[in-house]
Amino acid sequence: MNSEIEEKTERLVKMLAEKKLGGVLLNSQPNFAWATAGANNGVDQSRENGAASLLFRNDGKRFVLASRIEMQRFLAEEVSDADFEPVEFGWEEEKTSPNFLSNLASSLLNDGDTLGADLFLNSQTPIVEGDVARCRSRLADFEIERFRRLGKNAGEAVGDLIKNLRGGESENEVARRAKNCLGAKNIDSIVTLVAADERLQQFRHPVPTEKRWEKVLMLVVCARRRGLIVSLSRIVCLGKIPDELRLRTDVCACVNAKMLAATKSNATGAEIYRIAAAAYAEEGFAGEEKLHHQGGATGYKTRDWVAHPKSPETIQINQAFAWNPSISGTKIEETVIVHQNGIEIITATPNFPQIAVRIEGREYLSPDVLSL
Repeated sequence: MNSEIEEKTERLVKMLAEKKLGGVLLNSQPNFAWATAGANNGVDQSRENGAASLLFRNDGKRFVLASRIEMQRFLAEEVSDADFEPVEFGWEEEKTSPNFLSNLASSLLNDGDTLGADLFLNSQTPIVEGDVARCRSRLADFEIERFRRLGKNAGEAVGDLIKNLRGGESENEVARRAKNCLGAKNIDSIVTLVAADERLQQFRHPVPTEKRWEKVLMLVVCARRRGLIVSLSRIVCLGKIPDELRLRTDVCACVNAKMLAATKSNATGAEIYRIAAAAYAEEGFAGEEKLHHQGGATGYKTRDWVAHPKSPETIQINQAFAWNPSISGTKIEETVIVHQNGIEIITATPNFPQIAVRIEGREYLSPDVLSL
């Protein structure tokens, strides 16, 4: 038996007892990856739904449900029948009845028990994605190690690319190269944003275009491997860094440091948001927090939740975060893990310039603009 899967099962069984459910059906690609210690049920990447589902019963019994199209490969390459009892069905059965999957899963529960699901099945099946997300939020030791390796590899890959950037390349060319650099380390870039020059001033989510960069370029990636996702942003400049970019990036680093200093166990998303908003105002950029979200909890989704004025979510030890303070024309973003004694940055790029901000005796580092 896989000890990682056993640990996830214990969390889900506890949740099922609290919700008085007989079982939960997990079909989303993020939840499948989490519950299987990194396996992948994705075939069609345009959907959140996966091509196989997992059923966790309140007595700890586990099943993998898949059509005969998929089951053979899943058992050979993704999950083991020692960890999940296979339940195969005809693809046409699922297509001809909208309630087929929920009925099949319910038939595997103990008599009279209620089924929950992470995605919508029908009006009779409660959606418990929020409860599953809380089970997911605290990283186990083995996940932290995988996360560290992912962050290190992603930071290195982006660094390798940046060192070889040349002015005149199009945003699309840079995006393709970024995906290739990450792909060489078995990492998928599930979000790839590139902004050249005035597009960095204009747009917070700059989907790459054929525009060629002349002076300043920002690259943003959300990088996934075995389900886990890290996020990082880097800005480069040809020659001297303009004074306004220098000022705004320094302010962003100050905001980022204050957010990181406040990222402690039991702090709420609303508290982090208020700290960010106050930091912008103190530095002369009041209201910038209203122009883009400030980031939030991460792990198996790019963001499980984002900080906002009323967010009730609380920070936990061993939870991952990607804050992304931004001011028009610049942005700072790293992925960190919260520990008992502070935060650990896992996406740092080797030899990339950093901005140090000291708060209450502790130094917090943010990526600076790299002058090429």
